[in-house]
Amino acid sequence: MNKVAGPKVANRRIRLLLASFVFLFAIAFARAAWLQGVRASSYNSLAASQHSEDVTIPAARGTIYDRGGLQLAIGEQTTTVYADPLQVRDPNREASVAARILRLDPTQLAAELGDRTHGFVYVARKADPVLAERLRKRSLPGFGFYPEERRFYPQGNLASQVLGYAGVDNRGLAGLELSLDKTLAGIPGRERIIKDPSGEVIDTIQSQNEHDGTDVYLTLDHTIQANAQAVLKQTIARWHAKSATAVVLDARTGDVRAMATAPGFNANAYGSVWKPLQRNRAVTDTYEPGSTFKLVTVAGALSQHLVTPSTSFVLPYSIHVADRIIHDAEPRGTETMTVAQILARSSNVGAVTLAERLGQHALAGWISRFGFGRLSGIDYPGESRGIVVPEKNWSGSTIGNVPIGQGISVTPIQLAAAYASIANRGVWVAPHLVDHVGDGASVRAARHRILSRAVAAQILGMLKNVVLDGTGALAAVPGYQVAGKTGTASKVDADGTYSKSRYVASFVGIVPASRPRLVILVSVDEPRGAIWGGVVAAPAFSEIAKFDLQYLDGGITPDDPSTMTSP
Repeated sequence: MNKVAGPKVANRRIRLLLASFVFLFAIAFARAAWLQGVRASSYNSLAASQHSEDVTIPAARGTIYDRGGLQLAIGEQTTTVYADPLQVRDPNREASVAARILRLDPTQLAAELGDRTHGFVYVARKADPVLAERLRKRSLPGFGFYPEERRFYPQGNLASQVLGYAGVDNRGLAGLELSLDKTLAGIPGRERIIKDPSGEVIDTIQSQNEHDGTDVYLTLDHTIQANAQAVLKQTIARWHAKSATAVVLDARTGDVRAMATAPGFNANAYGSVWKPLQRNRAVTDTYEPGSTFKLVTVAGALSQHLVTPSTSFVLPYSIHVADRIIHDAEPRGTETMTVAQILARSSNVGAVTLAERLGQHALAGWISRFGFGRLSGIDYPGESRGIVVPEKNWSGSTIGNVPIGQGISVTPIQLAAAYASIANRGVWVAPHLVDHVGDGASVRAARHRILSRAVAAQILGMLKNVVLDGTGALAAVPGYQVAGKTGTASKVDADGTYSKSRYVASFVGIVPASRPRLVILVSVDEPRGAIWGGVVAAPAFSEIAKFDLQYLDGGITPDDPSTMTSP
């Protein structure tokens, strides 16, 4: 029996062994078929990624210069460090080395390097090139490096609201960096890197060259801008104000020489700055202009030959308009005032009297003619049209509040451009911030006549009286004639009524008045201790104007030397 059973057991074992081999070969064959059929494309991609890699070569972003060639926004060279987790041999060790050199979190970096579902991860975007070079010398497997620019603002907070900023990808996110992004950004290039089996680069194939962005030159003058910002900062401190805005405009060309907002911010740290501080309030924000808007009413009445500067009116202290009673800022008895005196003394009753003579339809037309209620066209993103009630929606009292700058909102740049048309002999010129792009010609601003030369000259003379004998005495500049207008406007509270404690004080002036060169606007939001434009904003105007007149062209010749103070 044992002799018979022995061969049978051996045969069963041989058959079992054979079946096992057949089964194993079947599994191997199925695995090979699955790898070659189902996973072939993914493994081909993996193999290709281990031997070649497409890299984007960023284009250098164009530089932004002021009108004199000072760099306001530049590209700073950095090094971006990346890694291929599929080629990283020891994620924990390599993360520890890289984190120590680049000052990163080693735990987070180790997790990213150990995640083999990705073939590319950033280790440090736009790192210090000195630290990156120190890491490169360690020759960590799977690590790569390429040069990249970081946007840098060498002048810190100078014109930061105007410039805006570019983000980590060097794309403009705000201000001129945003509106000029296509011009400044350029076109990135691409290249293919060939690697050996160990991941070392053995060849580079250039497939597309990068094209650097174009430089942009602004109309801003960094010296005028810096002075305006300094004066606003002092004004805010003096009057404990919420904010302040200034515009310095070349009346002849529309060039914006300065556009300042205080408080300011450093564009290099934009990510940590409160968003409202980043707004360029001269273009994006509106406010009720108060008495500075009386210019429109007076210009309309003069242009339609309804009055002359010497036409006189008997004016009571108050006037009844529909359901409202309008009165002058300071109590007085009934007086006779000429049109020139109405403007110089900023009489609300006088302005409404002129508006009633002009009529609702004509007044609405002059508001539009001066550019209010529509875009000025300034080359800056996010410009506001202001708030102008359409004529069809006017109520009976509108003719009583709009002529004195209530119930209507404007932007500082709109109001500055309107006064520039007086300085420019009746011709409105579009304000602009960009002088030229690359090697191109300087921008020639759009312009059109809105007033006759004669009426513009009459208004200019009347605005001189505002400073000589009216509410703008503190705007005077020794040695120069000044023409301008004060404004004091109550702000609207949340319940829709005018506040008794919150005001905007402003002054808009033209210098030198005999040969107009600059229009300077100053507005101060919510001053404390005083609210009047002639007290709060006019002195700031005087400081800015005094500096600019002495600085421009080596000093503009005084047109009123009799008022110069002795040394």
